[in-house]
Amino acid sequence: MTKRTYYTYILVLGSLTALGPFSIDMYLPGFGDIAKSLGTSVANVGLSLASYFIGISLGQLLYGPLLDRHGRKKPLYAGLALYIAATVVCMQARDINVLIVLRFIQAVGSCAAQVTAMAMVRDLFGPKESAKVLSLLLLVLGASPMIAPTAGGYIVVTWGWRAIFLVLLVLGVLILALSIFLLPDSYPPDKGFSLRPGPIVRNFLAALAVPQFLIYVLVMALAFSGLLAYVAGSPVIFMDIFHVDKKEYGWIFAFLAVAFIGLSQFNALLLKRFTSQQIIRVTLIGQVVVGLVFWGFAMAGWLSLGVTIGFLFAFLGFLGFTNPNAAALAMAPFAKNAGTASSLLGCLQLGFGALASAAVSAFADGTVRPVAAVIAGGSLLGLVVLFLGRKQPVVIDGAELGQLGH
Repeated sequence: MTKRTYYTYILVLGSLTALGPFSIDMYLPGFGDIAKSLGTSVANVGLSLASYFIGISLGQLLYGPLLDRHGRKKPLYAGLALYIAATVVCMQARDINVLIVLRFIQAVGSCAAQVTAMAMVRDLFGPKESAKVLSLLLLVLGASPMIAPTAGGYIVVTWGWRAIFLVLLVLGVLILALSIFLLPDSYPPDKGFSLRPGPIVRNFLAALAVPQFLIYVLVMALAFSGLLAYVAGSPVIFMDIFHVDKKEYGWIFAFLAVAFIGLSQFNALLLKRFTSQQIIRVTLIGQVVVGLVFWGFAMAGWLSLGVTIGFLFAFLGFLGFTNPNAAALAMAPFAKNAGTASSLLGCLQLGFGALASAAVSAFADGTVRPVAAVIAGGSLLGLVVLFLGRKQPVVIDGAELGQLGH
């Protein structure tokens, strides 16, 4: 594989992974305008975000088996077509309940891109290179939280919230074209792979029975839940509690994305000297410390806008190291059926995130406390899981590389 091909694949795979987050982040500054336009409350508009999380979580389970049965590209094309169709109708929504349903459908389409990207990383680069590639994908993925809410704020102010879905439509069409012309079908169709419910369930259970997969996917999902809690709670935190305007909110969101995306790029350098297991152990402890202190400050009422941004920056910085290493180690045992494993990983990750975002809404009290509690609790539980599984061997390409967390 030439360098040009290597980076072309990363660019396209990065755009696939960014589609879902872009669809989440871009319309966040427009919550108030959407509520006013559709004659509803901001809380009800928040349900369209929750329905998106649910759709992108459950949709993972749909595409994993399809990717293993039909190869990577046909299910990808079908999902992107569904996303494009749903986005067209989202632009014309006149009722909040219709928008909630359409966002669910849009999410089911977009998650084909995410599952396919994860499986193709495993196909094209192998388990040893995957952590480095995933760190590079985060650099491309970083365009979403750095650009989307900032652009969304300007779009809402200038053209209204419906224009956001027009931009998403253009992105969907562009990503479909890039996938058709620049990506190979990296995995041949397996006609022996059954799509009947019984065998599919058994395949999912078989993946969960692999200790390395189960432990690292739980570590990843629990640590990652704080990110989606922050995303769900950020409009309230910044625009309602600290009273920043739509444009300022976008810039704050972009600044915080630098921590998650920028610091994750040092992961490739650290992997030259340390193993993924060693990096996760240190960064997860860092997440726990930051999360608990953040929660303590929130309970004591000591949080200003600047202090809140500082804690979130530190949390997202540690998560930028934890996330790619946990994902790479979770996927490492699967030379075959990587699509099924990838979909299950995504379902659990986003499923935990959906629960976290729902908890933030359910326990909203006009303070930062609910978000801080989820960040601290998720990080702490992830560290507990890593500690409990520390004696399990880590296997990559059939070779034992030590114990989990060591």
